[in-house]
Amino acid sequence: MEVCYQLPVLPLDRPVPKHVLSRRGAISFSSSSSLFGAPDPRQLSQRRGAISYDSSDQTALYIRMLGDVRVRSQVGFEPERRSSHPYLCIDFRTLHTRLSCGSSPADSGTEKRVHRLLSFQRYLHSSRLLRGIPQQIPLHILDEDYSGQARCMLEKVGSWNFDIFLFDKLTNGNSLITLTLHLLNQYGLVDLFQLDMVKLWRFLVLVQEDYHNDNPYHNSVHAADVTQAMYCYLQEPMLSKSLTSYDILLGLLAAATHDLDHPGVNQPFLIKTDHYLATLYRNTSVLENHHWKSAVGLLRETGLFSHLPPEDSMNMERELGSLILATDISRQNDYLSRFRTHLDQESLCLSNASHRHFVLQMALKCADICNPCRPWELSKQWSEKVTEEFFEQGDIEKKHKLQVSPLCDRETNTVGNIQIGFMTYVAEPLFGEWARFSDTRLSQTMLGHMGLNKASWGGLQPEQTAISEETETSAGGSRSKEIPQGSRES
Repeated sequence: MEVCYQLPVLPLDRPVPKHVLSRRGAISFSSSSSLFGAPDPRQLSQRRGAISYDSSDQTALYIRMLGDVRVRSQVGFEPERRSSHPYLCIDFRTLHTRLSCGSSPADSGTEKRVHRLLSFQRYLHSSRLLRGIPQQIPLHILDEDYSGQARCMLEKVGSWNFDIFLFDKLTNGNSLITLTLHLLNQYGLVDLFQLDMVKLWRFLVLVQEDYHNDNPYHNSVHAADVTQAMYCYLQEPMLSKSLTSYDILLGLLAAATHDLDHPGVNQPFLIKTDHYLATLYRNTSVLENHHWKSAVGLLRETGLFSHLPPEDSMNMERELGSLILATDISRQNDYLSRFRTHLDQESLCLSNASHRHFVLQMALKCADICNPCRPWELSKQWSEKVTEEFFEQGDIEKKHKLQVSPLCDRETNTVGNIQIGFMTYVAEPLFGEWARFSDTRLSQTMLGHMGLNKASWGGLQPEQTAISEETETSAGGSRSKEIPQGSRES
């Protein structure tokens, strides 16, 4: 049965209403805010989070490189300042912009309020309007292609070969909205939970809007890809026979929002630049906490679950956070060890709600880092995108004379060696245990693709190394003049 629905297309030539600019966004930046029960930054201690690892455990050491939470700043935190680093004045809203004009020193009261209330992404848009800078207007939400090629692709949305890049083009850059709405309807969740279609549409539009599409990797296309992968896992026999409609709704929403408002830099960068989010969340799962609170902010802003009993709505928000926090790479070994123990003892009971939730956490973790398990044509694109985001962060760190984060120096790393290391120490252990849990054709396909992709990157290593050395020899002098060199990590 085909469900047809008419979705509104907002006129793009009208100014943004004042009530839109003044509404609360994904997360309140007021230091006295307690909307989500977050502590007052003024009351936070200078304690830095710490995770201990066995130095002989190569997997743990590699994970630490990806998400080390033990980076210490050189100066204290000042709650009312955005960037308190002595020689760094970076705002993550403008990391990837090319705007040459800045804000006037005497900002208006309206702009300050917007600055405090909106998410990074929506603040950037609103500040352009306040300064009179025209923003790049996206294409209309839907066009004629949706009823044609895009709809044909949605008929095969459960295929592991699903090309999310092509789908994003066919939907005019709205793959996350279109895909998530389709899956919610396919499962009958809109009717089952009596979701208001206008509220749902607004929620999905705001979710997509709050992803930074200037990020090479952590953007709305990545979120759509993770949502599609999550759907594939939900279709696996072990899950499809056990999960409730509530579990499925939670899993899809978590996949769609798991990297919401990601600034395109990692947690160590936030910590060593003394960003206020790092202090707000005490250097622990900083980005994941922000993604979760941003998602909760949009749920409350749109009132998507306002018709549900308050207790049910709060439970939904809390469990959504539990899923999103599970994607923190620095806690990879904790979840993997627990998963392995369950499998060794055969103690997973999917009739138990807490066990089902844990399996959802593991499914989302797999979906989040499944790129090495995709076919080579897709996996290679994702590998290049995530590595470019690493390198862009490294360029910023060099420019401001900061210690360059591991894997972020484009002069000492290649796409191939980063991917081989990631597969060896992170992806292979996780997907190996997932295959033990769900020994299906999909699991074997993922492991097969990962093996082939690893071999392909290994074959490209000499070529990439030669190109890297040639580039460094020919352009090294000019580059060193433009960007001060930071400390290198091998």
